[in-house]
Amino acid sequence: MSSRWIVALLGLLAVAPACGDDSSTGTGGTGGGAGGTPSAPAWQVVFDDDKLDRALLAVWGTSSKSVYAVGGPLKNSGFDALAVHFDGKTWKDLKPGGTSSFWWVHGTSDSDIWMVGEDGRITHYDGQSFVEHQSGTTATLWGLMAFSPTDVWAVGGMVGGPSTTPDDVVLHYDGSAWSPVALPGAPKNRAHFKVWGTSSDDLFVVGEAGVVWHKKGSEWVLESDPPVSSGTITTVHGCAATDVWAVGGRDLLHYDGAAWTRLDRTLTNDVNGVFCGGGGVGIVGMGGLKQRYDGSAWTDDFAADPHGDLHAIWRDETGAYWAVGGEFIGSPKPNVKRNGIVTRYGPGTVPTTLE
Repeated sequence: MSSRWIVALLGLLAVAPACGDDSSTGTGGTGGGAGGTPSAPAWQVVFDDDKLDRALLAVWGTSSKSVYAVGGPLKNSGFDALAVHFDGKTWKDLKPGGTSSFWWVHGTSDSDIWMVGEDGRITHYDGQSFVEHQSGTTATLWGLMAFSPTDVWAVGGMVGGPSTTPDDVVLHYDGSAWSPVALPGAPKNRAHFKVWGTSSDDLFVVGEAGVVWHKKGSEWVLESDPPVSSGTITTVHGCAATDVWAVGGRDLLHYDGAAWTRLDRTLTNDVNGVFCGGGGVGIVGMGGLKQRYDGSAWTDDFAADPHGDLHAIWRDETGAYWAVGGEFIGSPKPNVKRNGIVTRYGPGTVPTTLE
């Protein structure tokens, strides 16, 4: 995580109680050129340049025809949290309500979707309505992963180290209620940013100051002593238990099932997000950093629009990448919009208007 990212987060948390084209037509991502030939994959700017008035921080979907992106005003008063949905034809503002912004979204189906964020916010969406859950913490919840409707994890904390509380936050949902999960040893006083695993018995939690926890069965193992990164790790995601990726700052890390390795990869800016799936890996970051790995070689798409800050990336079943971001850097200002970005890499185009 870059120093200006951390400074910006401190500014946001200080005021918290705790922490393309205008056409509405598109092909739904199927593409098509002359004679019906699929168009070559490319980056399309779906939303940018103040078409959205709040930043987007996470993207996830159940398919290419059901994509969710969440975010919010990040303490800029006068705005509510933002959650948008693409159904393969149209973008819709789901209007979740509440002023606490969402930092992550994940679920098991279109009727079982979780969103977490500022002030310990946990919100469930069943495809029809939003229900707020009690988290038991005032910390910002930065990450989330759902394995089933009765097995969901959330992590969080307050950026800034020992002077901020609460930290070292790990929560679990059993289908009835959210409960804190204690980690072994003395508190590390670190914010946890993301959680990913193949199951609740093989779970990774990463965060501030490069902390890496690995849950193996019922045992939590600290895998960042000695450190595996040069600084904060913002995101972790994998394709398998032996193919796990993590990023933060100028670090690109890989876990092969036995050990973490820091890879020698040139990064034009700090990296915020990573996703592994479908035989590919995508990373995004500040200043429009976008890179893709196909299993044998990396492609650097930095020259392609957009060039705003990107926070998260997700890959659908067709192989298309979706990335989101915007103005998530900067201290809160009342009644000031924050630009939101949605971009997609794949054949064809998708609509660029929001209902």
